[in-house]
Amino acid sequence: MMGLWSGLVDMSKKGKKSSPVRKWAMRQYWRMQQSQAVVGLLLWGTTITLLLWPYINWRFTDSCDSGLCFNDSIFGIPSTYFGLSSIFLAVMLGVLTIGYLYDKVFSLWTEWRSVDMERNPYTTYALTPNWMMVTALQAELLKRSSPDDEKMQEQTDWILKWCKEYAQGELFARAVQKWDDDMGKTPTFWFTDDDAMQKAREIVFDDEA
Repeated sequence: MMGLWSGLVDMSKKGKKSSPVRKWAMRQYWRMQQSQAVVGLLLWGTTITLLLWPYINWRFTDSCDSGLCFNDSIFGIPSTYFGLSSIFLAVMLGVLTIGYLYDKVFSLWTEWRSVDMERNPYTTYALTPNWMMVTALQAELLKRSSPDDEKMQEQTDWILKWCKEYAQGELFARAVQKWDDDMGKTPTFWFTDDDAMQKAREIVFDDEA
């Protein structure tokens, strides 16, 4: 087990292409995450409501003879429903209060967002197709406007090489195929080559798996 884990870590650090199994598993996990906020909130509210109900349900019965008591029914509806609903709404109010403190008082979301950005490769070292085009265009303009500046030529060549490297990835392939569908054949850009463009068109995605 430790050997498998070490292998996965080494694969991640070396930047090797992830396996189809890992990608499929993470896609399913991502799909489940999309509803976990709502589902989790409902599950927490329901669980806490049912846990608290045995401690106060006697107040909604005829045996209640002290403190705050309720009739067996309210407007013809069993008072149990009102009791359970009240607990559930109180739990939701508690969650909302914690959320307000998290946001307005402690502002913990700023640190969370900072960590999230640090762990996102596309805000640190990787390029999305949109940023790739903008970055390559700016580098090319700077390169042509400074033909006698050797250091600038060296730096712009490095930037164009950076763009070419990430033009071989899946995101760029998705962009090329979408551009082909929407606007006709995508031209070979100055920072890549015909082979890379052809490979981008030949990649088959398994999103529907």
